[in-house]
Amino acid sequence: MRSVVYAQTGGPEVLQLTEEAVPEPGPGELRVRVVRSGVNPTDWKSRVGREPGTPVDPSQIPGQDGAGVVEAVGAGVPASWVGLDVWLFEAAWKRRWGTTSEQTLVRQTRVATLPDGASYDVGAALGIPFITAHRCLTVAEEGPLRLGPGTLQGRTVLVSGGAGAVGNAAIQLGRWSDATIIATVSSAEKAQLAAAAGADHVVDYRRQDVRDEVRKIAPHGVDVVVEVNPQANAGLDGGLLAPGAVVATYADDGGGAEVAVPVRTSMVRNVRWQFVLVYTLPAAAKARAVDDLGAALLDGAIGVGERHGLPLHHFPLDRAAEAHAAVERGAVGKVLITP
Repeated sequence: MRSVVYAQTGGPEVLQLTEEAVPEPGPGELRVRVVRSGVNPTDWKSRVGREPGTPVDPSQIPGQDGAGVVEAVGAGVPASWVGLDVWLFEAAWKRRWGTTSEQTLVRQTRVATLPDGASYDVGAALGIPFITAHRCLTVAEEGPLRLGPGTLQGRTVLVSGGAGAVGNAAIQLGRWSDATIIATVSSAEKAQLAAAAGADHVVDYRRQDVRDEVRKIAPHGVDVVVEVNPQANAGLDGGLLAPGAVVATYADDGGGAEVAVPVRTSMVRNVRWQFVLVYTLPAAAKARAVDDLGAALLDGAIGVGERHGLPLHHFPLDRAAEAHAAVERGAVGKVLITP
């Protein structure tokens, strides 16, 4: 089989296309023929590592997310899995076997069935972004723990970076759950994408005063903030929160190691500042997210492509380095690799 691997950390150039034996699944594992591999920022950040040039032994196949067909199962996994369309998440977390390969091995706990009618494109786009967004929307003290029609009715969600992968996922899931969605973006093009995803209101922070615009829409404050850049936005967020609100931060696009939280405002309003990393989520939260994403797929409530506000960029396996570089440059939409 063909796989893309890296044997040392560094830039996209360390990715090499190789031939290796098709692996046999061990206990609790499935072998999946990968039809699509999704590329996330964590993929290139892991590839770069803390110090470029560090040897990686054994060589690593990158790619946390993907979609494909189960070919074989190991001991303890029901044979009924064989032949099913599935989507994968966290395939390469503390493992060699990522999704940038014609076949890969994945733990049963990191596989979910792909409903009839759901494309491999959407399956490969779910994983890290959608589970992250689900967590951001379900960490408020009073819940809900699950998403679905009506679960966020009467609540206002502010999505920072509404054209990004997690931002898009938060908008789609929030819309499905009947929240009022306000998204911030940096251009007219991204505003169109956020609106296509289902945002009720879109604010261009380069041209509009976010504080004034949000207060017009939600005079009593927002209930949830899905935050991509806390270093830049913590002060702004603090002034827009309703009592009991939560700021769920899943990234540090500002690039700083620390963030200044407005203490007095947060204290008076009993606000929660929640940090989110999908890989270390509680198992129960992750399981709820996977179940809810399956329900959303069955409802036809989430999707990919221009009409869902998430343009697709396809690359063949031998151009995996270009796919990584595109994500590293901040490509708008979802980058997918086709083994």
